[in-house]
Amino acid sequence: MVFTATLYSSFTSAPSSSSRYALSATQSYCAFSPRRIATPRMGPSPAQAQAKEAKLWGGRFKEGVTDAVERFTESISFDKQLYKQDIKGSRAHASMLAHQGLISESDRDSIIEGLEEIERRIENGEFNWRADREDVHMNIEAALTDIIGEPAKKLHTARSRNDQVLTDFRLWCRDAIDGILVSMRQLQVSLLTLALRNEGLIIPGYTHLQRAQPVLLQHLLLAYVEEIERDAGRLIDCRARMNFCPLGACALAGTGLPIDRFMTSEALGFTAPLRNSIDAVSDRDFVLEFLSANAITAVHLSRLGEEWVLWASEEFGFITPSDSVSTGSSIMPQKKNPDPMELVRGKSARVIGDLVTLLTLCKGLPHAYNRDLQEDKEPVFDSVKTILGMLEVSAEFALNITFNRERIQKALPAGHLDATTLADYLVNKGVPFRTSHDIAGKSVALCTSKNCQLLDLSLDELRSINPIFEEDVYDFLGVENAIQKFVSYGSTGSACVASQIDYWMKKLEMK
Repeated sequence: MVFTATLYSSFTSAPSSSSRYALSATQSYCAFSPRRIATPRMGPSPAQAQAKEAKLWGGRFKEGVTDAVERFTESISFDKQLYKQDIKGSRAHASMLAHQGLISESDRDSIIEGLEEIERRIENGEFNWRADREDVHMNIEAALTDIIGEPAKKLHTARSRNDQVLTDFRLWCRDAIDGILVSMRQLQVSLLTLALRNEGLIIPGYTHLQRAQPVLLQHLLLAYVEEIERDAGRLIDCRARMNFCPLGACALAGTGLPIDRFMTSEALGFTAPLRNSIDAVSDRDFVLEFLSANAITAVHLSRLGEEWVLWASEEFGFITPSDSVSTGSSIMPQKKNPDPMELVRGKSARVIGDLVTLLTLCKGLPHAYNRDLQEDKEPVFDSVKTILGMLEVSAEFALNITFNRERIQKALPAGHLDATTLADYLVNKGVPFRTSHDIAGKSVALCTSKNCQLLDLSLDELRSINPIFEEDVYDFLGVENAIQKFVSYGSTGSACVASQIDYWMKKLEMK
């Protein structure tokens, strides 16, 4: 784009002030504005250089960076989300430095007081975030210098931005996991509440999106509760592996100063310091694992969304969402759409994409730190924000839908849902399962030719297929009877599901 702008300007005269599509060299790259196209400056003008604040790392440089480089390399626009964790880490670091005699207690106190003032200003909206200070770390450190002066310059002793940002990021991800776990629990409670409202409701169970066997609605809803529990378990495991402290690893090789990494680790609630300083600043596997867990959760929620979107359709009609969780059409006045769950299904793509972005980012990086890793944060922030929204709206939707019992009851006879129970009946009579399967299949074929249900076949008709049938076969036919015959652990039988409900009510502390 820069080359194009330069080439274009060499072939044209100065455009009028009304020109609408000239590229402004002073605006963000690829932005259009009604100004004359300017050749990009190779470096800052003397006036610009004087106006700009010197970088905290600028000792060996004679020139400041260009505006384009400044815009392209800043991360404050998004990493200021880490301010709480950055201040927390700096407090712990300052306390450790004082304990080790590397700074005075007076300096420590000044630093901590200054950090508290910065935190107050940020939370009150009074803090001036500056792009020329690049990132959250430099903004806070420079502001600290503005507030307390010389003592602030000692805070970065035995610390690099490499280990600092990793410390902040691990703390942020740890906090984010804790928040997601709370939202997961809320969704589980909503699903269990929905299950309790629909005790005894039998629905068709599907495989290949074809009618398969009857199941209790409670059983299906508890399947999602189980999936979310595993999702939570993955996050808990991820949190445990994540909870090691990189602070003190410095740029990559550690430091020759007598710091106490165990002290800062303990102060920040980590399990221990990371053992290898190169590993501490270079790997992002803890974030990859986090986003992977989020992606799996998103897939589970997307499947829930898909099911409920289908069930809300006229073709199924199994559920009716309330107006409070539905939207309409700008042109079709009759429409009532389950948009929240459609977006749950759609937003799963973002969460999966965030994981793929970070995997691609990390795949070709040599050890140790590389600036590419600045790009690790936005996918994580997006993944967390999106998954929290998906969990929240799914829980809300679950509490605002009604199952249409009459419509479901009318739908149950189709599909011969009790055919497998008929095969089980024959197995109980001593017939090998494969033979039982064949007999039950022929019984279904007879029903298809007569346009009736298995329960409608007479005993003589059943015996025409195989003489083993007796009057007690009717105790196995019909969806209500079929449900009562399920007895295996974890099955859809009434007693089994009641046991599962009781387990989850205790686990979720609902009784």
